[in-house]
Amino acid sequence: MQIESPKHPTDNCQLSTVNCQLRKRLLSLDVLRGITVVGMILVNNSGGKLSYDSLQHSAWNGLTLCDLVFPFFLFIMGISTYIALSKFHFQASGSVVRKILKRTLVILCIGWAIHWFHFICDGDFFPFAHLRLTGVLPRIALCYCVVSFVALYVNHKYIGWLIGFLIAGYAVLLYIGNGYAPDDTNLLAIIDRNVLGADHLYHKSPIDPEGLTSTLSAIAHTLIGFCCGKIILAKEALEQKTLKLFVAGFILMACGFLLTEALPLNKRIWSPTFVLVTCGLAAMLQSVLIYFIDMKEKKNWCRFFEIFGVNPLFLYVLSEVVAIVIGATGSKPVIYEGVHFLIIDPYLASAVYALAFTLLMGACGYPLYKKKIYIKI
Repeated sequence: MQIESPKHPTDNCQLSTVNCQLRKRLLSLDVLRGITVVGMILVNNSGGKLSYDSLQHSAWNGLTLCDLVFPFFLFIMGISTYIALSKFHFQASGSVVRKILKRTLVILCIGWAIHWFHFICDGDFFPFAHLRLTGVLPRIALCYCVVSFVALYVNHKYIGWLIGFLIAGYAVLLYIGNGYAPDDTNLLAIIDRNVLGADHLYHKSPIDPEGLTSTLSAIAHTLIGFCCGKIILAKEALEQKTLKLFVAGFILMACGFLLTEALPLNKRIWSPTFVLVTCGLAAMLQSVLIYFIDMKEKKNWCRFFEIFGVNPLFLYVLSEVVAIVIGATGSKPVIYEGVHFLIIDPYLASAVYALAFTLLMGACGYPLYKKKIYIKI
């Protein structure tokens, strides 16, 4: 990992001052990324067994506020990938390819190390026979890797067709493979078990929510974010780009909702409608943030989220490690009972615990933010 401070915009940037700043560091993108990381930490660290519905994933079909967090992050990663590779004019070179492969491998290893650390805290130092290979970070790594290589080696005018092919092909796979069945007969579960082995998958349900097969849909999801990055960096007025992004998001969302009768919204299998609706909502929210933060320069309210947005991977990993340590030492129920003693409502007490934990992570990220230190891979 490397630690970097942000660079100042160059004076000879051919775009407008605002667009030059966007290319260097898009504040509204940092804020949206920060919102998603805050959301990820909140929903992963409820205090008790009871929590508000909005802070829980849908049991199966449906969409909650919690379900928006991870897809928003993948959408943002697609935008960030476009911005990052545009600096190299999307030309493949040895250094660029090595950087992509290195970043992919590091993220994969961090994800597996977190799972391993959980076993270590339980006294199992060599859990390789049943170490989970899937998860949030492995999915992020795979989507980043595939989208980056698509950006380098596929003509960009065909990316829209590739997205359509992936989404349509996945929809057919769900239709012929009992893809909406929440049990072992689901073709997604069958493929994942045969490819990775049941011991290396999510054990709390028959369907792995970050399974290998559903990652195909997640790749299409990230590619949509990549295309939205192209809109954001286009050489035209920021007002026009913002409007285009909002309209594109609305169309995606509307198409997704129109298709829900045939293909219900489902995060656990990353259904095609889930891709369309969440990408649409993310694009619309991103356009709104660009308008208020980058155009109107209303920035004071978003500093808290910016802290998480500039160091997302570091703070997310830190939150996972701290949560594992708290759980392994038996501190969590003690802390939660203390909160519950002050707040009788168990739902509110659980939410307050999660919020306090998130604020603790923010406090850890604040010194890095103040010193303008970005921890990158």
